[in-house]
Amino acid sequence: MSEEGWHWDPSLYAGSAGYYTRGRMPYPEVLAEALATALSLDGSGRLLDVGCGPGSLTLLLADRFEQVVGIDADQGMIDEACRLAAEDGIRNARWVRLRAEELPAELGSFTVATFAQSFHWMDRPRVAATVRGMLSTGGACVHVHATTHQGVRSTSALPHPQPPHSAITELVRKYLGPVRRAGQGSLPSGTVGNEAAIYRAAGFTGPCRIEVPGRVVTRVSADVVAAVFSLSSSAPHLFGRARAEFEAELRQLLSNANPSGVFSEQAREIAVDIWRL
Repeated sequence: MSEEGWHWDPSLYAGSAGYYTRGRMPYPEVLAEALATALSLDGSGRLLDVGCGPGSLTLLLADRFEQVVGIDADQGMIDEACRLAAEDGIRNARWVRLRAEELPAELGSFTVATFAQSFHWMDRPRVAATVRGMLSTGGACVHVHATTHQGVRSTSALPHPQPPHSAITELVRKYLGPVRRAGQGSLPSGTVGNEAAIYRAAGFTGPCRIEVPGRVVTRVSADVVAAVFSLSSSAPHLFGRARAEFEAELRQLLSNANPSGVFSEQAREIAVDIWRL
């Protein structure tokens, strides 16, 4: 993928995997139930989760398939996914360190392929076309639109204060500069969109959209710190020798916002587009 001169490199999420697990709000079980209904999942078939990270969606859906395969370009993410699967006693998951552009990689055919907060990092036309060819007859490609590192501004009363996200953004900029970082490069305009046109050009039809409402989540300061380090734009390695100083200032910022260290987040709704062959 290239956007305004940016190119993917292996450091995109370097050091973020462990933080990702704690800092990202988990996908709710109701998402798995909605997908099971929409796709008539019955415990058979195979799932390919492309850009799986630490298995956030893969593991949620594992009991809906005979086998799930998660691929990710970051070894740390794959290691974390393996750890979490073992911890949860999930035995039907396979993890492969692999860039999406290297598919099909002799992985076989799949009933469902998923992209959850990952498609924008890839050579999208190439990957979409390849994944389409890996789906069995009647298969589907699922694109999950979600924001899990932080919630949205709530106008309703919440049990605890919301994290000071604007102040956190300014603190990151103080250390890393005003232009969004991404691996060894930067993304001044953010990541790309308009994925619908990409899927259609690859031969998919649809989409059929399902939505899962947001929910209120309780988080502590350590969760918020982890969420910051889970982002490609503020991955641990980007801070270099100033990382400890940044984290100390971030923790002080959170303590000033709420000395108890407990926060509430209004999670954004999750939209899922299902594309068919």
